[in-house]
Amino acid sequence: MTDALPLAADPDLASGAGVVAAAAAAGVETMFTLSGAHVFPLYDAAHRGRHRLRMVDVRHEASAIFAAEAVGKLTRTPGFAVVTAGPGVTNALSPVTQAHFSGAPLVVFGGRAPEAGWGRGALQELDQAPLFATVTKASGTAHTPQHVGPYAAAAFAAAGAAHRGPVFLDAAIDTLFSPVPVPGTRPGNDTSLPPSGESPRRPPLDPGAIAAIAALLGDAVHPVIVLGSDVWADGAEVAALELVDELGIPAITNGMGRGVVPAGHPGLVTKARRPALRDADLVIVVGTPLDFRLSYGAFGTPAAPARVVHIVDSPDQRATNRPLDACAAGDLAAILTALTAAVTPRAQWTAWRTTLADHVARADAADAKLLCADGDLIHPARIYGELLPRLSADTVVIGDGGDFVSWAGKFVEPTRPGRWLDPGPFGCLGAGLGAAIGARCADPDNPVVLLLGDGAAGMSLMDVDTLVRHDLPVVMIVGNNSAWGLERGPMRALYGYDILADLAPDTRYDRVVTALGGAGEMITDAAALGPAIDRALAAGVPYLLNVVTDPDAVYPRATTGL
Repeated sequence: MTDALPLAADPDLASGAGVVAAAAAAGVETMFTLSGAHVFPLYDAAHRGRHRLRMVDVRHEASAIFAAEAVGKLTRTPGFAVVTAGPGVTNALSPVTQAHFSGAPLVVFGGRAPEAGWGRGALQELDQAPLFATVTKASGTAHTPQHVGPYAAAAFAAAGAAHRGPVFLDAAIDTLFSPVPVPGTRPGNDTSLPPSGESPRRPPLDPGAIAAIAALLGDAVHPVIVLGSDVWADGAEVAALELVDELGIPAITNGMGRGVVPAGHPGLVTKARRPALRDADLVIVVGTPLDFRLSYGAFGTPAAPARVVHIVDSPDQRATNRPLDACAAGDLAAILTALTAAVTPRAQWTAWRTTLADHVARADAADAKLLCADGDLIHPARIYGELLPRLSADTVVIGDGGDFVSWAGKFVEPTRPGRWLDPGPFGCLGAGLGAAIGARCADPDNPVVLLLGDGAAGMSLMDVDTLVRHDLPVVMIVGNNSAWGLERGPMRALYGYDILADLAPDTRYDRVVTALGGAGEMITDAAALGPAIDRALAAGVPYLLNVVTDPDAVYPRATTGL
């Protein structure tokens, strides 16, 4: 390779260094990658150039993207992943799609077969950017050396601007090794990326929209506000909590919105979600789509449907799947602050919130019995009964699984935002190890707890090696029911039997971790859970608790979930 591609004595001379410079300018501190020759100039620049980045190499490209996505979610600064050409790029497609559905700021840079002689069938010659066109904010190729840096800057600007999301950019190996011939040259229109690094402007605050929403609230007797991931991503968590506090509107949180209204707050009614959304006459949804998680916006009852308001960070996020009674798009903090100022609380809302608080109290009482459940087999809820008292306010909790992590969604209520990660509506199993890598890099001073179903564990545990090599202690808890629990129950309900849903009983996932240099143990007795969690949290190394659970203790669902 060195015969065809002369190495620059100065790593900052190669055009690939422009990508690293753009990343550093955007606030990136860590590059996640899996080594590949097509992107060596980026490594060289990050290792010994002017703009040095920490480099964390993983065992599968998907984990690099999941790690970068987690950084983007937690820090609200675009995460950065670099993958080599061909399979390295195609392995990134599902994680990038997850980031698209989650609205996570992320830049993925891919290597590409040589520009010289394109079309002759070089190794891994594939026009990669079109693969990402439908699941990114922008996807394109920098075809000449002078385009690489400016387009990388544009990629980071686009990823971090509302509505946030992933951007894919690639460049050929010979392009990346080539020096930039004319410093500062602006790129042409050879890619779908924006022509500059400037962030698009959002619409200004619309007083008419605020007045319309305020009027609907003035007529409402049973209002509910739903706070989603973009409340956190847009920096609106303080304004959202002030609205809940000042107006007394009951609140439900989901996704990265968890913790915006802290656990124990009298206005938090997530545990009364079903009666709240059924009996509401007005639902204000902020920073999350009206998708399957929110019954596609069908609130209230068929006889008495609730009015629906959608507040989003960008006009293209407005719901189009149902009529809206009002909507607002733009800076979420500004919208929520203006709405708080425009509305006078109504006395009826106090009684409504008290009613929902009673539902929450009953749910808490029912949960308390599950959390201390005893028996010959460990109920999954018992794991959370032991874990919850041991979580600090700063612990980052990550869910990666089906049935086992559904219990986490029921029981884990953060006390501040930015402490919860899950795959989001696209639901990629196997995202957890990458997310744990990213979370530990983004927040090295606080505990990271990864909750894994045994199915999800089988997809990604090899990246424990990454945790070990890079000294990233994480506590992993596997709910091991020896099954694809999320599929087994629905299949039995539909057919009266199940197939292809069983995993080997009592698989020693803990030994996988110890073989890779971490630590772990198998737990079969509920009484041993608490001390084992204490050992894991104190270990200072990647530590996996392989908890064998009751296979018949399934998460209660109202439908099959199909």
